[in-house]
Parts: sequence; C-alpha cells; structure tokens
Amino acid sequence: MPPLPSMFRRLHWLILRRLPGPFFGWLGILMFLLLMQFLIRWLPEIAGKGIPVTVIVELIAYNLAYMVTLAVPMSVLLAALMAFGGLAESKYYTVIKSTGISFGEIAWPALLVSLAIGGGLLYFNNVMLPEANYRARQLWSDIRNKRPGFELQPGAFYDGVENYSILVRDRPAGSNRLRDVTIYDYTQGRERQAVLKAERGRIRSEAGGARLTLVLEDGEMHRSLPPQAGHTNARYETLQFDRHVIHFDLSNAVFQRSQEEDNERSTRTTPLSGLLQVTDSLETDLQAQYRDLHGTIRASALPDSTAPPPESAAADSAGWALPPRQDTTRAVFALTGLDSSIRQRVAAQASGDARSLQSDIQSLKRETDWKDERLRSYQVEIHKKFSIAVACIIFMLIGAPLGLALRRSGLATIGAVALGIFMFYWITLVQGEKLSERGFFPPWIGMWMANLIMSGVGLWLLLYVVLDLGATPPLRRRLWAWLTDDA
Repeated sequence: MPPLPSMFRRLHWLILRRLPGPFFGWLGILMFLLLMQFLIRWLPEIAGKGIPVTVIVELIAYNLAYMVTLAVPMSVLLAALMAFGGLAESKYYTVIKSTGISFGEIAWPALLVSLAIGGGLLYFNNVMLPEANYRARQLWSDIRNKRPGFELQPGAFYDGVENYSILVRDRPAGSNRLRDVTIYDYTQGRERQAVLKAERGRIRSEAGGARLTLVLEDGEMHRSLPPQAGHTNARYETLQFDRHVIHFDLSNAVFQRSQEEDNERSTRTTPLSGLLQVTDSLETDLQAQYRDLHGTIRASALPDSTAPPPESAAADSAGWALPPRQDTTRAVFALTGLDSSIRQRVAAQASGDARSLQSDIQSLKRETDWKDERLRSYQVEIHKKFSIAVACIIFMLIGAPLGLALRRSGLATIGAVALGIFMFYWITLVQGEKLSERGFFPPWIGMWMANLIMSGVGLWLLLYVVLDLGATPPLRRRLWAWLTDDA
C-alpha cells in the first residue's frame, strides 16, 4: 500500500483530472444550445436587411456573454455530478472510504476549482458582461433602425420609400432596367397625389446606396393642382415627358454604426463601479426628498400651541395667554364668529392652499416612488452579479455529495437531475428579482433566496454522505423502533 501522503496526491490528482473534461464539455454543449435558441429567435429579424456578415458575427459574440453567465454554473453542477458519480459507480469511493479518508479530504480540490471558477465569473459579471450587453444593445438599435434595401419585385407594389408607391410590371433578372413603371407620388399629400407612368426606366445607385436615382423614359404625369386665385374648382394636369428623373433618399436603408455616447446605460449595461455610484446618488436624493416632504407637511400644519409667545408680548408675559380652547370636533371651529362673506373667502383660500399642498405632496411622492423603484433595480443588479458567481460554489457543494449518493454517472441520469436543480434555482432567482424590483422583498433577500435554499439542500446532502445515512435505516423506522421499544 502506498504511503498516505502519496495516496492523497494521487486522489487529489484524480479528482482534478475528472473535473475539467466534463466542465468544458458541458459548457460547450450548453453554449451551443443557447446559441441555437438565440439564432432561432432573432435570425428572422436580422435576415433580409442587408446586414454585413461581420456585424452579425459581432452581434452573436456580444450576446454570448449572457449565455456564459447561464452556462457556467450549470456546467459546474454537471461536472461535479459526473466526476463524483464516476467515483461511486466504479467503487473507487468505497475503497477510499475504507482507508479512513473523509469526504472533506476528497472534495476540497473540487471546492478550490469551484472557487476559482466563481471568482472568474464574478469578474466577468462585473466588468465584461455589462460592456458586452451595452454593445449588443447598441448594435441591436442600429440594426432595427435600418430599413430593408431597395428591392423591386415585378407585379408587386413596393412601399419601402417614404411617400412613394412603385409598381413594375417587368424587370429582367440581374439588370437595373425596368419596364412599364407606375409611381404614386404622395409628397404633396394624398389629396394631391401624382401618378407617373413610363414605358421604360432604369435604376442608378449613388453614395454607397444612400441615394437612389430612378430615370423614367417615354411617360406621362397626372396630378391634381390647387385652385387658382378667384376660382373654387380644382385643376387637373397631365404632362408628357421623354425623360424624368426622381431621386430617393435611402439613408435609412444603409447600415450605420452609432457612437457609443449616443445610448444611455441601464442597470444591465453598467459596470459595478457605476452601479455603486448611482445607488449612492439615488440614496442621497431620496433622503433629501424625504426631508423636503417632511418639511412641507410640517410647514402646512397649524402652529404649535406650546410655542413661546410672540416678541410683542414678551415684555409683558403676564398679559399673554393661550386663546380659549375650541371645539375641534367641528370642521369649521376656526370660522366661528366671522361674517359670512369673510368666512367664504377664508374657506376658499384654505381650500386652495390645501389643494396646492396636496398636489405638492403627491408630486413629491411620485418622484420618490420612481427613484425608490430605480434604486431597487440597481441594488437587485448588484446582488445578482455576486449571487450567480457564488452559485458555482454552491452547485459544487451540491453536486459532489449528490453524485456519490446517486452512484451513477450516466448522461441521462446526470442531465435529468442537473436540469431539475438548475430550473428550480433559476426560476427562484428570476421570481426573486421581479418581487424585489416591485418592493415585496428587500433586494438582498430576493437575489440570495435561491442561494440560501440551495445551500440548505447542499448541507443536507453533505450530512447524508458524511454520516453515511444511506447505509442506515430511515429516520422514521428508527423513530418507530425507539417508540416500540419504550412501550
């Protein structure tokens, strides 16, 4: 039998050797599945707009960032299940346990690997992911602003040019020549539309496709004209031409990249430093607005009866006294004894002041509610970046004992168990995010609730393996035996 330190080194090398292969393998499979889902969902929106291939590849590369965030934690779980499930299935774990080596001495190299992966994912979530999301959103905006290219189809109206509708009866394949062209010109409005008909025409592209020139030959123009001065009847004009030129502005049909400063950053496109700066600013603004709201309400209240006497009466404090106590159960106790006209003016002024105060308070409340909601969204995003990274460690703590308990490393079993665990985790995380943004939970509870639940599951699995509960009778049987023995 080899010395114990040598056995430890071999054992640790065995664990470390079993983890990278399944991790990177599953990571590649999951990234491929997520990429296919992305292409199926968004490729129809990209296709048909004449977007350069390099731009499409760049867009896919930027969207791979959020796929990494989804795939890495699940890959850790799958790798742990396969690595430790293989140890149990090959009976290697039984041999190790018989030598007196504990589960902790076996699993700590895998825990170090999960710590390294979690640390890398934390850096990725805080630095690289926001920048990739920002560039992807900016590129999506540029793509959506681009109109489809100028493509005339014979026998079909083309409305891709603003204020024009074009019909071509024949267009030879691979040629810019047109035959039997009809154009409806709405540049002067629908009521004064012009209709152009030509036997022939040709298309000429200029300025890299941003401008299109249509030359018509042997045609005529029909259009309505406004009445002349002193007449009420509209006029109708017909013009014949040998050659007529129309210029179309197609600048929106040419893909153009916007500048980086053109778009503002949202919660998912802001790095961690920016998120912390915004949250600090919002908290300061909220505190100031709460003080303003409190001050507005206090300023509108009745004077405090415990306030000191006015300066005019300070010299003769003996002659100063509180006014007699009024019956405050009546709504108009302050108007008692006043003339009716004065009472109406006072009541109208008080009502106007009350409505103005109510409007100010409601305006402040709406603004504070909006800022409070925005603050929660930023705090949720901060906690989310850390909670997903910590999930890598938690999934390793779950996967290692669960793989030993399952005693199988088959793809079907491992995949089904991992999918169920990850779906529960991700649904809990998403629901916690939504509830936190709506104010039902504090942000830290909503974003760490899934990790807390999974940590409890991992702790129970660790106890199950460490205490070897699988080799002992179930708890209900032991409890029943204990009760029957006492009886």
